[in-house]
Amino acid sequence: MSIAQKTGIFAESKKKAQIALKKRSGESALQGLKSELRKVSWTSKAELKVCTKIVVGVTFLFGMGIYGVDLLIKGFLEGIHVITRLVFGA
Repeated sequence: MSIAQKTGIFAESKKKAQIALKKRSGESALQGLKSELRKVSWTSKAELKVCTKIVVGVTFLFGMGIYGVDLLIKGFLEGIHVITRLVFGA
C-alpha cells in the first residue's frame, strides 16, 4: 500500500471519527440541556395567570394614558390654530 493510499484511508477514518464525535457531542448537549431545564424553577400556573393579568392591565392603562396625552396635545394644537386664524385672519 502506498503512502497516498494510507493517508487517504487515514483521512477517511478521521472524517468518520469526527462525524461520530459530533453526534456524541450533540447528544451530550441535549442531555445537558435536559438536565439544566430540570433545574429551572418554573412559575406555577396560578402565578403565571396573575402576572399575565397584571401585564395586560398595565399595558392597557399605559395605552389609555398615551391616548389621553395625545388628545390633550391635539386640543392644544387646535386651540393654537384657532387663535392664529382669529388674530391673522383666514
